[in-house]
Amino acid sequence: MFGCVNITTNANGTAYLRTTGVTVGTDTVDFALGFRRIPPMGDVTINVADAIPEGTTGTLPVRFTLNGSTRNLTFFGGTNVTAADLTGTGVIKVWYDWYTGTLQLVSPLAPTA
Repeated sequence: MFGCVNITTNANGTAYLRTTGVTVGTDTVDFALGFRRIPPMGDVTINVADAIPEGTTGTLPVRFTLNGSTRNLTFFGGTNVTAADLTGTGVIKVWYDWYTGTLQLVSPLAPTA
């Protein structure tokens, strides 16, 4: 099931991943990416193709699974990105550092109405 996987990158080598599902639990909102072998550190562009379902508690932290490890997505300073912050679908850019456990949002999110 987990054979050799080619990761799509742009000309600068930035990994481009697409979500393959979203699960809402009682404590978190988890996005699956379906890839395991990305570089352990660097920029990652994520196509959030699966919207968080309507009615989800807005204060739940958002997490992504990369390289077999689930990490909270954070803003600069370490504050968790929540379900209320990540509405709809679209593309985000994050900094990923497997060594320090960092998954930090780099791109700004669109303001909500």
